[in-house]
Amino acid sequence: MFLHSVNLWNLAFYVFMVFMATVGLWDVFFGFEENKCSMSYMFEYPEYQKIELPKKLAKRYPAYELYLYGEGSYAEEHKILPLTGIPVLFLPGNAGSYKQVRSIGSIALRKAEDIDFKYHFDFFSVNFNEELVALYGGSLQKQTKFVHECIKTILKLYKGQEFAPKSVAIIGHSMGGLVARALLTLKNFKQDLINLLITQATPHVAPVMPLDRFITDFYMTVNNYWILNARHINLTTLSVAGGFRDYQVRSGLTFLPKLSHHTSALSVVSSAVPKTWVSTDHLSIVWCKQLQLTTIRAFFDLIDADTKQITQNPKKKLSVLNHHFIRHPAKHFEENPSIISDLTGTSMWVPVKVSRWTYVAYNESDKIYFTFPLANHRKIYTHVYCQSTMLDTNSWIFGCINSTSMCRQGVDLSWKAELLPTIKFLTLRLQDYPSLSHLVVYVPSIHGSKFVVDCEFFKKETRSIQLPVTHLFSFGLSSRKVVLNTSGLYYNIELLNFGQIYQAFKINVVSKCSGVREEITSIYKLHIPWSYEDSLTIAQVPSSTEISLKLHIAQPENDSHVALLKMYTSSDCQYEVTVKTSFSQILGQVLAW
Repeated sequence: MFLHSVNLWNLAFYVFMVFMATVGLWDVFFGFEENKCSMSYMFEYPEYQKIELPKKLAKRYPAYELYLYGEGSYAEEHKILPLTGIPVLFLPGNAGSYKQVRSIGSIALRKAEDIDFKYHFDFFSVNFNEELVALYGGSLQKQTKFVHECIKTILKLYKGQEFAPKSVAIIGHSMGGLVARALLTLKNFKQDLINLLITQATPHVAPVMPLDRFITDFYMTVNNYWILNARHINLTTLSVAGGFRDYQVRSGLTFLPKLSHHTSALSVVSSAVPKTWVSTDHLSIVWCKQLQLTTIRAFFDLIDADTKQITQNPKKKLSVLNHHFIRHPAKHFEENPSIISDLTGTSMWVPVKVSRWTYVAYNESDKIYFTFPLANHRKIYTHVYCQSTMLDTNSWIFGCINSTSMCRQGVDLSWKAELLPTIKFLTLRLQDYPSLSHLVVYVPSIHGSKFVVDCEFFKKETRSIQLPVTHLFSFGLSSRKVVLNTSGLYYNIELLNFGQIYQAFKINVVSKCSGVREEITSIYKLHIPWSYEDSLTIAQVPSSTEISLKLHIAQPENDSHVALLKMYTSSDCQYEVTVKTSFSQILGQVLAW
């Protein structure tokens, strides 16, 4: 009888463990947002021109090949070498195809056509014979050496040209990104052969499945080299992760180690990338139109007008990558932007003295400058927030110094603004700008367009609300709630006690609106201050919106920052925010790690 009861308990335990594992696996494989990537299409038939390699090289690596991507007339013209563009080399990953270069190659070609081929990129791709290097690491060193030879072969294709390149940019998908980093470990490799490295869904930290010693040894060699030689590595590197949709390579593995001396490395999740704002799976990251457009915009901004090649200036490289992948001010990139702008011309100057102001612009015949005197507002408020639904790239907000009702020159504050899917906004702490006498909002003359501009002054303490997350073992049975009673445009919800990988929660935002006749959009942004893994949720209000709250990177021990739910709201609505533990997502996080 005793043995029978023990067996029943064992059976119940195993059934319970299988149940929890099943719930966790379901969350890993299905508990994420739908695929919001747009497909990238080729406008002409894609062609892959095989590059002839030296006979010795072809004999040494019979399974590997090098191709040049092209379409239509471009492909025909470039069958006759040498080349005249800027070389970019694409490295596929585990079981990857060299043809995966077509999405980014096609977008780059269309962009070059838009500027009449003032500049253009030549996209090369390596055929690794679709080797399973994530399962067997014995080929990784061979791939690395072949890529080194490919770089030298590519540069020879430009020999004799006026603006011949001396280096290539590399885009590496999955294990291809690790192979690119491994180039620096080769004895005879010159670091200046690579001017930029972008990796997509590359597990930099450790292998997803360390199945053999070849993989683990390769990782140890690469990562140890980058750590020990951090002072001497000047290669600008960007690692882009796919987010929770990529269950093959969790994003925590893609973050490059933060080395104190290697400051030219950035790691970001695709959901946090401006103008992308979507999570990608392991394959869609190479064709996701939003992400590839962002990447190509960055490539064109990296061009040096004098050399007609990618700039060698590391500061500019990092500035461009920050502009396109970290924080976009809704303006075209400028290396040295003009801070002082002329506010002249036949324009109306309209003073605004209220603390909250909205202007609906429609078919404006005249330019208007709305001026906000700051002297009185400084006595009452700590911050000012302005937003505009006009998403053009022109300057729209300025600061005047020692002005009365108008000023001829203003400090262009537009560079401090930030772009979101439906608005561009600026938040200023007034004490940081003691010399400004007025804030100026510019409304251009427009025809046939309608947009809304809002500004409000506020005290920080009225817009920062603390919301402690629920206990890990509350199993979703209890919740915590805050209600936003004031009719503001912007709130910070501080998510206290949240910073561990094994934590996972569901946030529910309920909005109730009064007197709303047309559709209103609110944006809820999860901001993780210790890593670039923010995510956005766009809601049409009134509504009830559920948001998943979990991390790719745990909070560092000495980091005192607090995760935030940033809410860009409507003044006509009230919001109720509830948080509770999500047990299924906790199991998913544990299994993923």
